[in-house]
Amino acid sequence: MLNALEVVTTVVVGVMVGVEFSVAFFVNPILNGLPGDNGLRGRTHGARLLGAVMPFWYVGSLVLAAIWAVAGWHHSGAGLVVTAAGLLILSVVMSILLLVPINNRVKTWTAGGLPADWKQQMNRWDRFHYVRVAVIVAAFALLAAALAL
Repeated sequence: MLNALEVVTTVVVGVMVGVEFSVAFFVNPILNGLPGDNGLRGRTHGARLLGAVMPFWYVGSLVLAAIWAVAGWHHSGAGLVVTAAGLLILSVVMSILLLVPINNRVKTWTAGGLPADWKQQMNRWDRFHYVRVAVIVAAFALLAAALAL
């Protein structure tokens, strides 16, 4: 049973990392490269879609890692799993404090009703997101290493 939990947790976190990595390094740069505010529609749609899904994914990943940490406490790699869970906690806190407030504003924007600093807000979100991606990549790497032990 523990082996199945380890694999499921690693896969769930790994897919989340893939989505967030893709947003950071491919999707948003593509949208940002469009002329004027043409990328705004994609960013606002993404804010609504991913904003609805990602809280469950982040918290679910954290819960799975926490269960693995408790269930595998006396197994090799437990320290790696606990550290990964700590990083996932950090990613949730970062999301709530830094990214969600911006995301909640972005998802309400329309081409006719943009704040004057909309590009600066998008850049701020992107910078915070890069840090969050680094945190969850580290968590995933720790989970993968623990799985290999």
